[in-house]
Amino acid sequence: MGPLIARRFLATIPVLVLVTAGVFSLIHLTPGDPVETMMAESQDAQAKESLRRELGLDQPVTVQYTAWLARLLSGDLGRSIRNHEPVLENVGRRIRPSVQLALLAMLVSLLVAFPLGILSASRRNSAVDRFGTLFALFGICMPNFLLALLLIFCFGVSLRWLPISGYVDPAEDLAGGIRSLTMPAITLGLALAAVITRTLRSSLIEVLSEDYIRTARAKGLVDQLVMRRHALKSGLIPVVTLLGLQFGTLIGGAVITEYVFALPGVGRLVVDAVFARDYPLVQGVILLIALGFILSNLVVDIIYGWLDPRIRYG
Repeated sequence: MGPLIARRFLATIPVLVLVTAGVFSLIHLTPGDPVETMMAESQDAQAKESLRRELGLDQPVTVQYTAWLARLLSGDLGRSIRNHEPVLENVGRRIRPSVQLALLAMLVSLLVAFPLGILSASRRNSAVDRFGTLFALFGICMPNFLLALLLIFCFGVSLRWLPISGYVDPAEDLAGGIRSLTMPAITLGLALAAVITRTLRSSLIEVLSEDYIRTARAKGLVDQLVMRRHALKSGLIPVVTLLGLQFGTLIGGAVITEYVFALPGVGRLVVDAVFARDYPLVQGVILLIALGFILSNLVVDIIYGWLDPRIRYG
């Protein structure tokens, strides 16, 4: 596994360079001026020009990118234009709710998708399989914001079981934190569970038609043992791929859910930074999200090697 991990780490270098160049170019092509946004009420052109020079925004884009890369190599992601705090401090305050929400949503999706996907594959064309198909169709078609509003109306307004907005850190108050994250996690987890259910079902159906599965059954093994010992491990590879990609998406892409439930996550942070034209903050957040994607894919590659020895030794 060592050479495999080393190759994956080396492959991340050009990816990160391309990501930084792409994000830097796109954010500077976005209409608007951060100085005008910060000093919208001021008519002093000289003060605006002085601030622009202080922030380095009067330099060509290539010079700004080179200077930002030089600071990045020393571990400095810059300072936010809005509050003048280091980017890492801004992200550090917001990353915990997003990671906690992503982990809880992933747990919800696995608790729903694994039993349903396994039963659908082992009992094809049965009532369970039809229910799994309807659930997957519902989860894929239902917009996140609509599901969030339905959950708020049902469990927050009508039954008053859960808070409709706000965030409590589970590290400080475990029960309160779980209650504040339950509805956002269900909102994200059900959509992911629908995709995992269909992926797991299709993968297991393909594995169950293999010759070695028929041989195991011919030897007298019951279906539960065949599924647990032989089929499930081979059928998990596409599911692991999906989970690795979705984990990064859940951390940085749950913008609508975070806005609906008023969660102080990374998604809201980057959207607010884009509207404020806070270039260093947007660049830093996107870079950290891209790094999260790369690390999650590295974990996926390691799990591949555990699930399939041919990948590990190949």
